[in-house]
Amino acid sequence: MNTEEKAKQRIEIIHNRLKKIGFFTSIISKKDYNYEFTVGNARIKIKVQVYFGKKGIKTILQGDEKSEVFTTIKNAILDEPELLLKTPELNEPGEYIGTDECGKGDFFGPLVVGAAYVDNETKKKLISIGVKDSKELSDNQIGVLAKEIRKIVGDNFEVIKITPTKYNQLYDQFKNLNKLLNWAHSKAIEKLYERTNCKFVITDKFSKEKLNIDTSSNYTDVQFVQLEKAEKFVGVAAASILARNSFNDWFVSQSKHGLNLPKGASEKVEHYARILFKKIDEEKISEIAKLHFKTLKKVNNN
Repeated sequence: MNTEEKAKQRIEIIHNRLKKIGFFTSIISKKDYNYEFTVGNARIKIKVQVYFGKKGIKTILQGDEKSEVFTTIKNAILDEPELLLKTPELNEPGEYIGTDECGKGDFFGPLVVGAAYVDNETKKKLISIGVKDSKELSDNQIGVLAKEIRKIVGDNFEVIKITPTKYNQLYDQFKNLNKLLNWAHSKAIEKLYERTNCKFVITDKFSKEKLNIDTSSNYTDVQFVQLEKAEKFVGVAAASILARNSFNDWFVSQSKHGLNLPKGASEKVEHYARILFKKIDEEKISEIAKLHFKTLKKVNNN
């Protein structure tokens, strides 16, 4: 595929994605060195251009950069073009269950494990809409892609959301984060296996230990693979997006109750927690935070 063909494929992906979001889009037109179309609403129009040449392809937006429309479109489409167009050269199974988690490093919020079953047909569709590691995507992109992923895979996904209250109870039981993750990944796989009977599972590696489900006599005919940076597999990437979308939704729900909680476990989080915890009781803290984090000790000692 030459650069002009890649540019055409790229702009068609962008065009379809923005239509699905709900924007008005004109038809795609070809110029001497680029493909382009306009997108927007009744008041604001943005021009999307994908140029091709010896150095590859480049996506450019033209319009009111301060407008909300421009920002939304930019967040939805401006990522590395090759990541959307290039199918990784991987020894990827024809069908498998992919799993990944979100929230294990965040003081506030849930721990979420996502699992997605994919086959050759759904993999192509997921790649075409730009599915990749959720850490490389904005929250807006996560929301858009999660909705599309659910349409593509149908019922063949699972999301295990462990709220802070449940997380703290389970951590008291397991006394170890990796054991808790093992339990959550195994539960997601088990639920999805019941519907798909899929014999291959790829999990983003979080521990040297085997999954609980891997050691069960009920799954001796299933091949379990744990890999670092497994998000390069589209099924794992889809699972990571579903997990992060659920994680983000929890924070949105808290903001509706006046708690604009920060993510991560940084000094900014500590500062926020120090102020907040003076206003709420211990029970409320256990409903929004992971109590075994060192962040809590730092906050309480100051």
